[in-house]
Amino acid sequence: QVQLVESGGGLVQAGGSLRLSCLASGSIFSINTMGWYSQAPGKQRELVAIITSSKTTRYRDSVKGRFTISRDNAKNTVWLQMNSLKPDDTAVYYCNYRDYNRGVYDSWGQGTQVTVSS
Repeated sequence: QVQLVESGGGLVQAGGSLRLSCLASGSIFSINTMGWYSQAPGKQRELVAIITSSKTTRYRDSVKGRFTISRDNAKNTVWLQMNSLKPDDTAVYYCNYRDYNRGVYDSWGQGTQVTVSS
């Protein structure tokens, strides 16, 4: 089992910045992918950004150039730096851990609310 604890959400004005953090603990395999997904009211959960343990990244098109994902493998921590925030970024953001050492194993955090006011 892998447990994820998120922090860093909140309320910010459009154009502002927030930094989300996610700490993983438990049965973590060295080869894994961690990332962030968002879910706005009435919508499905969508990928925001992911990063592999070898630091390869992938972003949703709408956040490219504004958001940066990073990680520290020794600390089992992933961050999402969000700049130039827009009201459309408002959502609950969930941290995800995935590895393929036991089939496809997914773990999710509890979610953190990000609200961007106009």
